[in-house]
Amino acid sequence: MVESKTAPTFVLVHGAWADGSSWRKVIEALEARGAKAVAAPLPLTSVSDDIRALDRRLARVQGPIVLVAHAYAGAVIAGSKNERVKGLVFVAALAPDQGETVGEVFGRGKPHPNAPQLGPDGDGFIWLPESAFASAFAQNAGPTENALFAAVQRPIHGACLQEKAAKPLWKTLPSWYLLAEQDRMIDPETQEFMAQRMKARIRRLDCDHTPIATAPERVIELLFEVLQSVSA
Repeated sequence: MVESKTAPTFVLVHGAWADGSSWRKVIEALEARGAKAVAAPLPLTSVSDDIRALDRRLARVQGPIVLVAHAYAGAVIAGSKNERVKGLVFVAALAPDQGETVGEVFGRGKPHPNAPQLGPDGDGFIWLPESAFASAFAQNAGPTENALFAAVQRPIHGACLQEKAAKPLWKTLPSWYLLAEQDRMIDPETQEFMAQRMKARIRRLDCDHTPIATAPERVIELLFEVLQSVSA
């Protein structure tokens, strides 16, 4: 159990094709052990829009903060302007360096054979095909869970892939990276490259792209390690 009144709040940030409900199992487990956790909603319209949305949510959180990102949201948490952020956790997440775009790091590796073909609709938004949730997004989840992912998915605008990153927070804050070795959305070799580049403390797991749903207990283990480190 977490006892300290000054313990940081985990702010959990969803990636593309998901919403805050993707963190449900992690939130429930954190709160059951006395940790504070909230999910930050993103519009997924541009990296700048998403950073502003995140910082609006952080303004409603008291005390120190640990930002935890899944997938695309790695680019978002690294751009926060909130000075109460004490650490960053990347869960199979993208981490562009200054001057890079999300699209550049996402496309760095060789696509998995099961990775979906993606393209924008007439409004510039990219939707994930319903079948891709079971084949690539969370292949270790059951059919009911993947049906829910598909039902609540939020598309990402192409602008999110094209905006150059500012100097990322991971250059100055302690960072952790959960590397998903069965990931079919973001090449594990790309994850390794990004994690090594940011000098993150790396945890490698034999899991799919969405361990926040398919291996939440392993995510919780990492988050409590982070909690002890930033609270020390």
